[in-house]
Amino acid sequence: MVYVAVEDTDCCTRNCCEASRPFTLRILDHLGQEVMTLERPLKCSSCCFPCCLQEIEIQAPPGVPIGYVTQTWHPCLPKLTLQNDKRENVLKVVGPCVACTCCSDIDFEIKSLDEVTRIGKITKQWSGCVKEAFTDSDNFGIQFPLDLEVKMKAVTLGACFLIDYMFFEGCE
Repeated sequence: MVYVAVEDTDCCTRNCCEASRPFTLRILDHLGQEVMTLERPLKCSSCCFPCCLQEIEIQAPPGVPIGYVTQTWHPCLPKLTLQNDKRENVLKVVGPCVACTCCSDIDFEIKSLDEVTRIGKITKQWSGCVKEAFTDSDNFGIQFPLDLEVKMKAVTLGACFLIDYMFFEGCE
């Protein structure tokens, strides 16, 4: 185990806002030191009204923004944009048309800004019928080039958490 993620929200927020809830996610190393913080504001979720799209801010060290993940509106596909600390677009993430499919892995491709070149992927890994049906835990894998800037690697990790909350938190 390299890192542990701890969500900082109250019970009322988790129950009332469910998967759309705002949160602070603290990423801790094996010594319990906070090395990264993910901040997600409260945003309404609706595919019909693209006025309150999802986003998350990645801070490393905590309090110092290094990047953002913002939802890009599309009528059918889950799309996210990975941005640097100046909010300049760097990469795109494009998911499948139906994100809550059964019995297989689900890939969200990490692509160049023009969405032509695939440079990696975030995969929601199928865990088996019993675990998928009776638990709220999910397994993800992230693949990206070794030479990707370390800050963008951290932003990709933030994208993985946002994908989990947006598409898989309510699927169980």
